[in-house]
Amino acid sequence: MGANEDQEMELEALRSIYEGDESFRELSPVSFQYRIGENGDPKAFLIEISWTETYPQTPPIISMNAFFNNTISSDVKQSILAKLQEAVEVHLGTAMTYTLFEYAKDNKEQFMENHHPVHSATSISNIISVETPNTAPSSKKKDKKEQLSKAQKRKLADKTDHKGELPRGWNWVDVVKLSKTGSKDDE
Repeated sequence: MGANEDQEMELEALRSIYEGDESFRELSPVSFQYRIGENGDPKAFLIEISWTETYPQTPPIISMNAFFNNTISSDVKQSILAKLQEAVEVHLGTAMTYTLFEYAKDNKEQFMENHHPVHSATSISNIISVETPNTAPSSKKKDKKEQLSKAQKRKLADKTDHKGELPRGWNWVDVVKLSKTGSKDDE
């Protein structure tokens, strides 16, 4: 079986296993998030796993860069990612996304034993991910902008000035017309 067939089978399995689970989120067919812990739990954290082109023969990219994790110190994040990386090495060559999420759920207390909430803005040092060299997430398609037809572009250009901004008062109500119609009703 090729890597793509393995990925398709694992994707179907993940969708059926986590159907209705609010903690699981499929970001794309090759990228998944799972919240370990309940909402409001100060020791809850979010793991994101992205598959590479050759996953499961090569390790997935495991990340904790989500905003949800901004109260977790970089040391704790690094510790969690190191333990998950050890699990990846054990399961290399097999479908492991479910296994990694379950491993994190089973070991949540151990992972977060040194956690002391950090109440500060997310800094560059808090952004950590484990990535194997020379691999990139597969199927990362750029979001395409909405394409406008020539007529739509022309109409938009007619409404705006040379800077692309709407002219001052474009949405003002014609006061003169309103005052004339209002006076007729009073008679």
